[in-house]
Amino acid sequence: MAEDGTATKPRVTGGGVADGGGLLHGGDLDGARAAFPEAPEPWVDLSTGINPWPYPLPPVPPQAWTRLPGRAEEAALRTAAAACYGAPSAELVAAASGSQALIQLLPRLRPPGRVAVVEPTYAEHARCWRLAGHEVRGVDGADRAGAPAVDIPASDVLVLVNPNNPDGRLLPPERLLHLAQAQAARGGWLVVDEAFADMEPEQSVVRFAGRPGLVVLRSFGKFFGLAGLRLGIALAPAGLAAALRDAVGPWAVSGPGLSIATAALGDGDWIAGTRGRLDEAMARLRRLLSGAGLTVVGGTALFCLVEDRRAPGLYRALGEAGILVRRFEGRPDWLRFGLPGPEEAWQRLSVALDSRGAWEQGGDKVGTVQPSKKSAS
Repeated sequence: MAEDGTATKPRVTGGGVADGGGLLHGGDLDGARAAFPEAPEPWVDLSTGINPWPYPLPPVPPQAWTRLPGRAEEAALRTAAAACYGAPSAELVAAASGSQALIQLLPRLRPPGRVAVVEPTYAEHARCWRLAGHEVRGVDGADRAGAPAVDIPASDVLVLVNPNNPDGRLLPPERLLHLAQAQAARGGWLVVDEAFADMEPEQSVVRFAGRPGLVVLRSFGKFFGLAGLRLGIALAPAGLAAALRDAVGPWAVSGPGLSIATAALGDGDWIAGTRGRLDEAMARLRRLLSGAGLTVVGGTALFCLVEDRRAPGLYRALGEAGILVRRFEGRPDWLRFGLPGPEEAWQRLSVALDSRGAWEQGGDKVGTVQPSKKSAS
């Protein structure tokens, strides 16, 4: 879920993205191939913050494919999610086919009101609240050290992503609980999108789930590397969690998805080992980018953000080398890098970064960024 709050899909003309004003979102390899038709295959996709070493798929019972999921399977998933994330009770859990589905549903469970979204961040939050008839205001975010550098206006709903995408901004739990208490006092919500919180469980507020006004969203696919499974988890006071389950409707998650996710959420050894592996890989990526003369200004263990005036030229050079990274509307000096997986991908990135002559001229060889009201995935 968790990108640039003023819309993170860049609209680029004259090169760098498909001509004709096409939009490239994270993972859009078809669009990348159209934009860079001479690029070598296979593409190295660093445009998403998804673990490149996915959870090994366990055996799926044959009946999971041949019948509708039962209540017991859904209850097992909710129990596993509560235990994995540290929530007090499975009663506080609602599951849907991806966190995007929950982002779209939440605005429909309140009458139109005032919504503040701390930006820059994933643009779908503001978009979905606005589409549901709410008055949405973007609020300039805290500094990258996580200090509450803004005066957040009174609103019926306050939305923030923690850790934030794309800059990794992180507000401590005590700050979030204070905000949730203030929201609850006015009958409102604090929606905390924790799509990238699996690596820092001590910073999560899931253990406080059930408190009035606090709604937490978790994304299964990013940390477990199984984005195609499409599973999102909401944790909220019991009444709201039940309302979400009713709004999602029956069979919200596929039988195979329930089986795989329940096993993954309960695999503590894999989770612990993966945290260590991702930390090591991100340290390597930061060294590689810094060694190429780039300034890393934020991120998490699944992605890092680079700020450099030469970013447009680098984006094009990487695209021509068959490597896709993320650009941001309104911030042409930003690029977000996900983790390479196989060693070959690391080597291709290293070679492309070493080819400085292809990108040192910055934006001179790349089209201008044009505003877009659409958002990124």
